[in-house]
Parts: sequence; structure tokens; C-alpha cells
Amino acid sequence: MKPYKGFDENLRLDGKVAVITGAASGIGNATAKLMSKKGAKIVALDRNPEVVRIAKEIAPDALGIAVDLTDYEQVEKAFDAILKEMQGIDIVCNIAGLGSGTAACDISPEEYLRVINVNLNAVFYVCQIAGKIMIRQGRGGRIINMSSQAGVVALYGHVAYSASKAGLMAVTRDLALEWGKYGITVNSVAPTVVMTPMAKDYWVGERAEAHLAQIPAGRFAEMDEVAMAFVYLASDAAAMINGSNLVIDGGFTIN
Repeated sequence: MKPYKGFDENLRLDGKVAVITGAASGIGNATAKLMSKKGAKIVALDRNPEVVRIAKEIAPDALGIAVDLTDYEQVEKAFDAILKEMQGIDIVCNIAGLGSGTAACDISPEEYLRVINVNLNAVFYVCQIAGKIMIRQGRGGRIINMSSQAGVVALYGHVAYSASKAGLMAVTRDLALEWGKYGITVNSVAPTVVMTPMAKDYWVGERAEAHLAQIPAGRFAEMDEVAMAFVYLASDAAAMINGSNLVIDGGFTIN
């Protein structure tokens, strides 16, 4: 039986190396900034080549790597670079993702596969490579994946997105089952609409009003609220949370 070691009530992450995908913008960027404030050493992964510069804006000692996460070999090379620079990893946050609002009769095979590749396959690639490293290190670890309320309940016109996020929740549970004995916890976070810059442009007018009507809390989520959920699940305070899906939706999925 592994001993209980307690936790820092301020959820500090001092000395932990946190790898965050999608860190060039949106929730990934907000999470990287918050984890840096909590003392973590940040590795920012993103397909946007500007991530190298953006990482230094997060923290002077942060590492930014441009990578196509759907390419397994690129992911392997990225983690080789991380180990060379950081000498290990402790936290992985899979936040990079691709949206899709195309109805089932209209979606093309290309769009469907693209969403599955980014939201499900790429996340598994990162999890598998990072998980092997964590097992080899022998000091445990935290993996947190970005799911969605669309993986919990049906949303009209979200067939590919829903499939990718529901599949991701299943992968999360399986990895939690397999890797728990190594001290590695694997969880997911499932928010409703989050007010990223892109979402603020899309969720307006009647579209926003119709969705808000289904949220008992009466508003959309903010980026820092979701980022804080990642911090909590990455901390020692969440050591007994494994294989769970934390829904951040103001009550949308209870209807």
C-alpha cells in the first residue's frame, strides 16, 4: 500500500515539470500561466511555431516546442527534447483540440477523421509516450485530458466532436486503471462553452442565448476556471482522484 503524504493547501507545484499541449493560446495558455505561478516548470507544445516565443512570455525558463501532435514521430522527438532539457516530466495536460459543428448528414470523411485524429489519437500518442516515461522514472505523475460536455451528452451537430471526446474519456479510464499502480493518475476535464477569444466571436446572439438557456448557472465558463481544475488535478491534493471526469458546465448535463 502506498503511503499518504498529504498535500500543500495552496496547491503548489514547485519543481514539477508540466507539459501542456495547445499552450500557445486559449485554455492551454491560461493553464500554462497558472501552473507557472504555482511553481511548475512549463513545457509548451503547440503546432503554432510562435509557441517558442510564447513560452518565454509565460516564464523565462519555459520551453516551447512546435509539434504536430497527430504525428507520432514528432511527438516522440518532442519528448526526447523535453527530457534532454528538463531531465523528466511530472504533469501532462492534453488541452490541444479541434472543434466541429457539422451535422451527421453533412460531415465529410475528411473532417470526421481530422477531428478524431486531433482530439483522440493525438492525445493517446502523448499519453502513451509520457506514460512510459513516468513509469520508467518511478516517481508517479499526473495526466489530465481535455474532454467536453459533448462527450457526456448529445449535442446537435457535434457527431465527430462528441465521438472524439467520449472516446477520450474511455481512454482516460483505461489508462487510469493500468497506470494507477505506478502512482500515475489519469483524469479528464469536461467543460461547457469556455470564453476563449474564438468562442467569444462564435457564441453570440441567438446561438448563445439558446445554449445559455440550458445552463442552470446562467453563464459560460471562463478560461481561468478550467485552468484551475487542471491545477487541482495536477496537485497532490487530487492523489486519490483517478479515472474521473470533472464536469465544469454549470449544470448543463444534469438536464
